[in-house]
Amino acid sequence: MSESRQALGKYGEELAVKHIKQAGLTVRECNYRCPLGEMDIIAQDGETIVFIEVRTRSTGRQGWGEESITSKKRERLYRIATHYLNYRKYKEWPSLRFDIIAIRSQDREGSQPDIIWIRSI
Repeated sequence: MSESRQALGKYGEELAVKHIKQAGLTVRECNYRCPLGEMDIIAQDGETIVFIEVRTRSTGRQGWGEESITSKKRERLYRIATHYLNYRKYKEWPSLRFDIIAIRSQDREGSQPDIIWIRSI
């Protein structure tokens, strides 16, 4: 991944964390890594553990971030969540939710990015 794509992804994740906190959720972990892959953000919404994939795009030329989550990617997110719950030794699994936060970072200077939060994918 190029440095500019990494920087864009980091920027998007930072915006997503701020947005999540403003919405009243508690961020438990960022960039949880396991042998199955990475979960961008793990948060808590009341009694529900929320697993969040962040997709940041600067243009829609190849589709927007929310359009890029395939069924294969969803399955991988579920497996990573299962790994997380087992690794953290949850005896009883809490209520779970899987969300996408898509950041549309505009190329125009001074413009605010659009943040699209899709809950329960």
